[in-house]
Formats: sequence, C-alpha cells, structure tokens
Amino acid sequence: MCMDADARLAAAAGGVARFLAEAAGLEGEAVARLQSAVIEACLEAFAHLAGKHPHLEITFARFSDRLEVSLSHEDAGPAIGMHTITGFAAKKPELPGNSSLEGVDRVQHETHGKEIVTRLTKYLGEGGTEYLGVP
Repeated sequence: MCMDADARLAAAAGGVARFLAEAAGLEGEAVARLQSAVIEACLEAFAHLAGKHPHLEITFARFSDRLEVSLSHEDAGPAIGMHTITGFAAKKPELPGNSSLEGVDRVQHETHGKEIVTRLTKYLGEGGTEYLGVP
C-alpha cells in the first residue's frame, strides 16, 4: 500500500491491521492496540516524508506466529542514526499505557541506503503461514 501523508490514509492502514489481527484470532484490546500502533507509526513517518519522496509504503504480512507491518520511505536528508530519523524509536512510555506502540511486541528500524524501514511485529498463537502484502 503506497500512501501520501494524510491522516485518513493512516486510519485506513490501521483498519487493515485491525482486520488482519481479527482474522489471525486476536481479540478485544490487543486488536485495538495494534490498530493504534499502526496509525501512530504512520503519522510519525509522515513527518519524515520529503518533498521529492512524499510517499509512505506499507506492507502487511501474516506468518504462522506473527503479524508484521513494515513502513518504508526514502529520506532526502543526510544519513544519520536511525533512532533519530524515525523519531519514535527512542520513545519509551513513562508509565504503562502511555504509548500506543505498546500494541506491538517488537519495533525494528533499518536503513537501506536512503530508505528507512520501520517494522512492527505482533506475535500470535498458532496459525497458517500466508503473505498478505500489497507492495
């Protein structure tokens, strides 16, 4: 899924994550927290989109043990530490429940040249392996 910096599109990505979470057997609060984490990650990434590279690409994948949501965009600035580029990488909630990124079990940040990738992982119980990405 490729999108411009628009909060409505971030909400749509959160909706996809919600659908996949429910289809994978997650329930209630876990589904809502994953949805919120995806929306927050999109909104944070929007702040780093550059004029020549104004799009955020999101890929959703379901594996037997986890859901992964990867957000990638090209950075037009100089290559610096990935934790400062992605902004929310260094955020740690002061108290439980203060960050919607608590809706995921793992947050990874990678750089590939000028491409910045943030991967949100939510671990599941048992299930089938399938790829549900939209490049």
